[in-house]
Amino acid sequence: MKTLYLECNMGAAGDMLMAALLGLHDNPNEFLEKLNSTGIPNVVVSAEPSVKCGITGTHIKVTVNGEEEEPDHGHGREHNHEHSHEHHHEPEHSHGSYHNIEHLIGHLKITDNVKKNVLAVYALIAGAESHVHGVPVNQIHFHELGQMDAVADITGVCMLMEELAPDVVFASPVNTGSGHVRCAHGILPVPAPAAAYILRNVPIYSDETKGELCTPTGAALLKHFVKEFRAMPVITVDKIGYGMGKKDFGKANCIRAFMGESNCVNEEVIELVCNLDDMTPESVAFAQQLLFEEGALDVYTTPIGMKKGRTGSSFTCMCRVEDKDKMLRLIFRHTTTLGIREYSSRRYTLRKDQTEVQTKYGAIRFKTSRGFGVEKSKPEYEDLAKIARERNISLQDVLKEINPV
Repeated sequence: MKTLYLECNMGAAGDMLMAALLGLHDNPNEFLEKLNSTGIPNVVVSAEPSVKCGITGTHIKVTVNGEEEEPDHGHGREHNHEHSHEHHHEPEHSHGSYHNIEHLIGHLKITDNVKKNVLAVYALIAGAESHVHGVPVNQIHFHELGQMDAVADITGVCMLMEELAPDVVFASPVNTGSGHVRCAHGILPVPAPAAAYILRNVPIYSDETKGELCTPTGAALLKHFVKEFRAMPVITVDKIGYGMGKKDFGKANCIRAFMGESNCVNEEVIELVCNLDDMTPESVAFAQQLLFEEGALDVYTTPIGMKKGRTGSSFTCMCRVEDKDKMLRLIFRHTTTLGIREYSSRRYTLRKDQTEVQTKYGAIRFKTSRGFGVEKSKPEYEDLAKIARERNISLQDVLKEINPV
């Protein structure tokens, strides 16, 4: 499985993420030409070598009308909220509403998938700003949303994610930095309120490095693309990219991006278990179906012997950690149990793909799973069943024709 791991020991900013991912690209100059041809108004993006603590990496330079942002209190270029609204070098429409940003993104020369991701990242930022300032999203008129270099950072990262095409993205816990940051509204604590809101449910920490290490844009990009924040899984690393900030600290001010192959998806899952001896099979089946519809990974029963010699069933629901509370409510509502046991497990899964194969009966979907040195493939049951019904033949006859011995 093609795996991307982002090491955020010095936080995350949009330009640093773009630089780190650019270090993984086979043709960085060609990519920059493509980014600069997307139509972001008055913006030119370039890359230059940068050395931090003896390590050479890439610094992304974004100029708007020929001028680059001055260093800020954190990484050095990405000003999400450090300035007042009086930016002399940005076009007037760049300070417009969230609707204007949506309009701009919609007219860029990028794929529909990249547009979808860019807008999703901006939606996270807009939602955070709306919550922090107590105004509806459609009334937001913030520098954060209108800055052209922020548009370039977000668009560049989303384009790189599409071109690098990792199957899964992991990241380390995020260092937020410490201290305070100056913005148009006054002096704010680090992480800034918008970044802190976006980083809910993400493991964060501060090693007391003074400065804003994780900006709202960096936080939103991580929140959108990262599947899990954790220690690095076992990866056979092929490429490493270093995305450098502009400011110097005692530690190398960079994001490291590792790209390589891993065998599996490794995630924490919750098993919710209860014993049932007073439900009909129909009621149990009804509860199972509801849980599946609400996102359960698996639901099954196991025959057990209970008190007073009664036969019963152990009812198990496996779900993702974030779905636990929802599943608990559903189990209590739709079964007769008075108590549920919880078990935490790690789940290892093979990478799953689906392909369509043309046969004498027409197109049949095949499910293929890979990992741990094995590969398994089988046709989709519903496709086989449909053919068997239409032709009045058995499933075995269909299988013989599409899988000759």
